[in-house]
Amino acid sequence: MTRLRVIGGCAAGFVIFSMLLEAQSPTSEEAPPLRLIQQIPLPGVQGRIDHFTVDGERERMIFSALGNNTVEVVSLFAGKLVHTITGAEEPQGVVYIPENDRVVVANAGDGKVRIYDGTSFELVKTIDFGKDPDNIRYDAAARRIYVGYGEDEGGAIGVIDAMTDEQVGGDYKTGGGHPESFQLEKSGPRMFVNNPDGGNIVLAIDRHTRSVSKWELHGNRFNFPMALDEANHRLFVGTRRPSKLNVLNTEIGEVVATLVCAGDADDMYYDARTRRIYVIGGAGFISVIEQRGPDHYQLKANIPSSIGARTGYYYPTHDTDRLYVAVPARAGQGAELWVYEVQD
Repeated sequence: MTRLRVIGGCAAGFVIFSMLLEAQSPTSEEAPPLRLIQQIPLPGVQGRIDHFTVDGERERMIFSALGNNTVEVVSLFAGKLVHTITGAEEPQGVVYIPENDRVVVANAGDGKVRIYDGTSFELVKTIDFGKDPDNIRYDAAARRIYVGYGEDEGGAIGVIDAMTDEQVGGDYKTGGGHPESFQLEKSGPRMFVNNPDGGNIVLAIDRHTRSVSKWELHGNRFNFPMALDEANHRLFVGTRRPSKLNVLNTEIGEVVATLVCAGDADDMYYDARTRRIYVIGGAGFISVIEQRGPDHYQLKANIPSSIGARTGYYYPTHDTDRLYVAVPARAGQGAELWVYEVQD
């Protein structure tokens, strides 16, 4: 579970952080890299909004409304919320499986992973994972679903066969601490796992041999979001204390670059086409960072969003690339899904 950390002096911290972001933002008159083009109302959605997935064929965005104990379905074509799945218990990670039209949801509240039919949204299967199932990733080539769960010495990545909806034995142990965001190599056997509770480290786990390497972040703590540039052997890890983007070389397991980014980040995405990293931060900004080389990065812009908006989804299509950001309900304003169009 991507847990909230209570930090003293939050209001003052946000002011100081905003000043720091402004100081680092480019001052040129060039067009911003993201343009807000739509705000989709999410009626009835209260509290925290966690992670996202997309059903591209039907043009639907699906997300976990953790504070609502629901999973919400938004039609991107119609620009509105079209369905609510009830009966969840603090839903967190969610993934859509196109091969068999399934929606898979990890529930922290009762330790269950629930699998729904992607057309009727009827419950198909419930799997008991134990404590705090959280982030989910799908390996389309192997037809395997990976689920991070557990805490303390029981942290692990479990596996579900996507075609049979059955749990596969032999979990990948993290060696201590709850696994947060993780990424899977497509051309290799490794998965990279954020483990803030296990010492603010990154784990590189070989899915074949099950060997585990521990990579240090050198004092940067609370590493939650993660993205992968597999072609250049670079792993992007967001930390909250301080608010940094940490770039690791996956061939040697070492940090090769760091720079300040949006605070309270919970999701980040790398786009290989534009060579940009998008860091969604609850401090009220989206940091857009340019990759000028595998070891060289520059903040391109800090795009205003909303306080508390720290999750979303980057969705490139043949027509346009868009970043969707979840804006929780606040005083006098309902929850919304903000849609940003990428500007080249």
